[in-house]
Amino acid sequence: MKNFASSVALRITGAFAAASLACAGVAHAQTAAPRTAPQPAPQTSPQTSPQPAAALQQPAVDPSFSAWSLAQLCQQQNDSVAQGQCVGAVRGIIHGYQYGVLFLAQRTSPPAGEMQRISLCLRDVPVSTIVQQFVADAAQVSPDTLRQTPAEVALLGSVHARHACT
Repeated sequence: MKNFASSVALRITGAFAAASLACAGVAHAQTAAPRTAPQPAPQTSPQTSPQPAAALQQPAVDPSFSAWSLAQLCQQQNDSVAQGQCVGAVRGIIHGYQYGVLFLAQRTSPPAGEMQRISLCLRDVPVSTIVQQFVADAAQVSPDTLRQTPAEVALLGSVHARHACT
């Protein structure tokens, strides 16, 4: 009986060790890759004017979730999986923005009318309408620009242009 108990204990310990290694591997795989250090700004001669820092650095845009990729996803009318992903992304972006506005309103004292200016009035507006409007707006912008624009920025710009509470 004593050998059986130690055999079981060894197997359980081995299983826990394997599970720990598997979890560590998954955690490592989900960790973002380290970014390289930003390159120093080029030296300018006294004859040339320095460019603003914002003009030198492009914002990091996840290419899998750019405005272009969201527009492509939302245009796939015959693909129910793509439509589900599109609607989920649109709802998530809008809900996140609205919660951010609510958080801001609760934590600060904004100037009069500021909360109304940044809020979205979406009562009785179906998500399908928001998607159609976003796709129409995205069609008016060059694909290169859409690839460099975060999906959240493009979608919220489209929604705010039509559904602002002003």
